[in-house]
Amino acid sequence: MPDRTFTGPEKARRARLLVQGARGAYGDISKVERQLDRIEERAADRYEREQAAYQAELQKAKNEVASATVAERIAGPKERSAARQRRKAAEKHLRTVERARR
Repeated sequence: MPDRTFTGPEKARRARLLVQGARGAYGDISKVERQLDRIEERAADRYEREQAAYQAELQKAKNEVASATVAERIAGPKERSAARQRRKAAEKHLRTVERARR
């Protein structure tokens, strides 16, 4: 799995810089390398932030399922149907979050 997340404009800029660097391979390409490094750093930072946010959302969804399951188990006969619906909705949300990462 990649350890960077590039945006569309970053991908295009990166491709242009790589071509520019290949053309000037015999000259001074430090400016191109610095620009590529900045793009890579931003992409790596974005990836780390997205991973942290995904893990937080996944944990939140798992906790919701656990809470809904317990609420269903302790619900009385009249509230059991509503509790089951809440549990199923929480499970559906959990599956959505898990699929979003794939």
